[in-house]
Amino acid sequence: MRQANERTTNRRVRNVLVLLVAPVLAAPTFAQEQARPATQGGRLVLVSIPDRKLAVIESEKVVARFPVAVGSVASPSPIGKFRIVSRVSNPTYYRPGTVIPTGKDNPVGTRWVGISQKGYGIHGTNAPKSVGHAASHGCIRLRNRDMERLFAMVRVGDAVEIRGERDEQVAQIFGDSADDATVASAETAAAAGGQ
Repeated sequence: MRQANERTTNRRVRNVLVLLVAPVLAAPTFAQEQARPATQGGRLVLVSIPDRKLAVIESEKVVARFPVAVGSVASPSPIGKFRIVSRVSNPTYYRPGTVIPTGKDNPVGTRWVGISQKGYGIHGTNAPKSVGHAASHGCIRLRNRDMERLFAMVRVGDAVEIRGERDEQVAQIFGDSADDATVASAETAAAAGGQ
């Protein structure tokens, strides 16, 4: 019985150490990316909530479009201008009382891009059928394969605009119809399966 209690205690100590050490281990990567000038790359990530789409714009040209899930009525996505403040591959999901390691059950999928609105980001999902709907807790969700592609395109310091209404610019970028899901790359559009 004593050995079982010691194993349980050791496991708890290891879990606490992982929670305390993991952010420290990630800090050098975050610090390196944070040091990049905001103008390097100069990309804009534009999200249209009514269209439920995201576009990556570079030098005033749309280089990619992705369908997204946006915040639900109960927990809407923030509207405004933000910056990318962090990038994490294979993130661990933390919520009070819940820790979900990277893997198929992780609700933020395989990539996380944090924005300057605390607690919000752009991420993958373990619920790919939610994409195209107002279904998130405020974050912008993409299918994991799309999020991995977006992740490779953006850097810390890039601008993010989340728009709550269609205007002339949004209509020009996403088209007249808010119901078709497009991805700029034929390779991505042709890909089947995945999240």
